[in-house]
Amino acid sequence: MFSLGLDIGSSSVKAALTETLTGKKIAFVQEPKDEMEMISVQSSWAEQDPNHWWKIVCIAIKKLLQNSRVDASQVQRIGIAYQMHGLVVVDQSGDCLRNSIIWCDSRAVSIGEKAYRDLGAKKCMDHLLNSPANFTASKLKWVKENEPHIYEKMHKYMLPGDYIAYRFSGEMTTTINGLSEGTIWDFKSQEVAQWLFDYYNIDSSMTPTIVPNFVTQCLVNKKGAEESGLEEGTPITYRAGDQPNNAFSLHVIYPGEVAATGGTSGVVYALTKKLQSKEHQRINHFAHINYSKESPIVGKLLCINGAGIQYRWMKNNTGANSYEEMNQLAAKQDIGSDGLLVYPFGNGAERMLNNQNLNARYLNLNLNQHDFGSMCRATLEGIAFSFVYGIKFIENDNFDLTLIKAGNDNLFQSDVFSQTIATLVGKEIQLYNTTGAIGAARASSTNVEDLDAFVKMSTKNDYFKSFIPEKDSSKYEMAFSNWTNELEKMINSQN
Repeated sequence: MFSLGLDIGSSSVKAALTETLTGKKIAFVQEPKDEMEMISVQSSWAEQDPNHWWKIVCIAIKKLLQNSRVDASQVQRIGIAYQMHGLVVVDQSGDCLRNSIIWCDSRAVSIGEKAYRDLGAKKCMDHLLNSPANFTASKLKWVKENEPHIYEKMHKYMLPGDYIAYRFSGEMTTTINGLSEGTIWDFKSQEVAQWLFDYYNIDSSMTPTIVPNFVTQCLVNKKGAEESGLEEGTPITYRAGDQPNNAFSLHVIYPGEVAATGGTSGVVYALTKKLQSKEHQRINHFAHINYSKESPIVGKLLCINGAGIQYRWMKNNTGANSYEEMNQLAAKQDIGSDGLLVYPFGNGAERMLNNQNLNARYLNLNLNQHDFGSMCRATLEGIAFSFVYGIKFIENDNFDLTLIKAGNDNLFQSDVFSQTIATLVGKEIQLYNTTGAIGAARASSTNVEDLDAFVKMSTKNDYFKSFIPEKDSSKYEMAFSNWTNELEKMINSQN
């Protein structure tokens, strides 16, 4: 028998089948071939049609079953991962009233900032562990203020994963971890943040029914079965935002563990049971997939906006044949790249730099000394240094780091990148061959009481290699110190 995992991003939908008992990957597909459309009616706006997500989900499932020659009757459970912070609003009939306002849309920034000022930092951090910022609750307030004709027709609001579960089942439900992504969950009172709804003058009855993870949340109904190709009655037992799910996919479930991602942007997601934070801007906090009122495990999320995009820019604009070639050239260079410093902040404002936009920079480039290999290493080191810079904020914020886990893809395939982080942080980095869709499939067939067994099984299946901190870190420390000193000068020059 098999489990189905879906990972619904803003670019594509990924679907995977795993063996229910062993967690072994059976098949994987990604749809569509080209990226899904992102609608931007105004600058800084980003929307997508939720009906299109559902259409692509159905295409992906049918192709997955066809390619694997697995009959729908053999699919026992469904797990859903999804792009975080989005807003979907539906009427009494369950029809979408407008496009989804997705995660990277920033129209509600001023609304969240005003709420933070009016309600106070202490209230927001003690109860939400975040500023309302540009998250789902603030986007909902934007709809109320700017589209009252839509708000009047609203029956429920949902996150993207909630909407896909609804299309399967006809039931409107959500999760605590989902509500926390939207700054709608009060961690102190362990309930929906009614006081935030009161401040925003929003009807809290529009919140869907809350269901836990790792249990039957809803069942595929007749219409969902006809459209998706699955069998009626198939249970959905798990859903989570993409970053918490990515952490679970990497078997990060215990306090002290960190999941790291080095894609276009970088993410450091660290688990803790300490529900306090002095970082009001740099770090966000979300209920993890195994959060419960009895065991409130929270993920501290730090996003590095400029990361892999810097390395990709180099590849695309220098004629390099492949990342592998660039990694090999970088590995031949000395630690510190002979003084060449790279700052990868060319992808917009950086939250960990208090929303400053420093742009990407190369410093100390000597045309008689440095070559393309130097630039490759300096770029990898610069991105790695930005990860370490951010991790230090997490460590200083009531967090005891024990281990870092990452996928065996993107930047972590580079020995220079991974070894630099491991040595400067002083902790092992473990790499795993897995994906978000595979993690969602495995999670759908996991019980919360069996998480230890899940970790042991998945680690055995997925473990690839480790990077151990080098005993002599002096050269790394010197290079990082030089990089940090110049960064502080840049920051101070803008203040």
